[in-house]
Amino acid sequence: MNTKKLLEWYKQHKRNLPFRNTNDPYKIWISEIIFQQTRIEQGLPYYYKFIKKFPDIFSLAQAPEDKVLKLWQGLGYYSRARNMHHTAQTIVNNYDGKFPQTKKELQLLKGIGDYTAAAIASLAFGEPVGAVDGNVSRFLTRFFGLDVPIDSYQGKKQLTMLANRFIDKKQPGISNQAMIELGALVCKPKNPDCQNCPLQNKCTAYATGTIENLPLKKNKTIVKTRFLNYFLVRYKDEIIIEKRTQKGIWQNLYQLPLIETHKEIHKATNIFYKKLNEKYQIEINELIFIEKNIHQLTHQKLIINFWLIRTSTRNNKFIHLNKLKNKAFPIIISKFLDNNL
Repeated sequence: MNTKKLLEWYKQHKRNLPFRNTNDPYKIWISEIIFQQTRIEQGLPYYYKFIKKFPDIFSLAQAPEDKVLKLWQGLGYYSRARNMHHTAQTIVNNYDGKFPQTKKELQLLKGIGDYTAAAIASLAFGEPVGAVDGNVSRFLTRFFGLDVPIDSYQGKKQLTMLANRFIDKKQPGISNQAMIELGALVCKPKNPDCQNCPLQNKCTAYATGTIENLPLKKNKTIVKTRFLNYFLVRYKDEIIIEKRTQKGIWQNLYQLPLIETHKEIHKATNIFYKKLNEKYQIEINELIFIEKNIHQLTHQKLIINFWLIRTSTRNNKFIHLNKLKNKAFPIIISKFLDNNL
């Protein structure tokens, strides 16, 4: 009965989103990866751009990684794009371009976790498995009054079991979308719209007045502060850029020369002159501060200072400005370059 009410509500209130009008596993997969850490409004233009540029698994697999990252620029969490590109190549090379059809098989692919695998398996192939994302976790936790942290092993296990109870085996994909939509539109993190919830009279948290206390989490996010100094090194119409190859934030994206410090530095210092000269073999004629930005990531707070260097020496590390347009930069650097070149 609960599932029937939920599906009736979904039929009347669902948003008309493009990836809901298809059972193509490729398009469903692209949408799931894009919207993992991205709001619908922000992600939709990217979804359309991706499908237009890479209409199938083969076009994505054949594309250079730089082109994929450039198209992703501004979405953040760039490992999603790198993993997506890698998995496209795996599906083409190992599966003849055809997606595995079960949750278990899909989870073997890079970047496809429990939720994404369940979403693809249920939406594209009709496998009756519950797909538990943040929206579904919140809805199920409140509905059943789950007092176990949702980020614990036991919590995740119970949520998967509870999600499966809401699955209509004849339409598992729609069942999953209905739970997601209810969590997104009604059972929101703050100020949930309980008066318009189709399952209000069966909701444990509503009956016990514990809505604002759920869901529980055991792990608090620890935010680390980092101090990054980027240098716009100019020689006529050329600048120096480099590719971030180390693991961590912005891997395989391009950046300006970087010096990371243990505290914020406001004035030109000998440390800058020494390190820049050692690494880039340039003679610094002028070094001036341009602007400060604060960039907040999930686990890191980045204090970013941009500096301008003018030099009369040139080497093979420089690149002409007209070659920058095809390079993928972190959005904070991309915006800086747009405003200062």
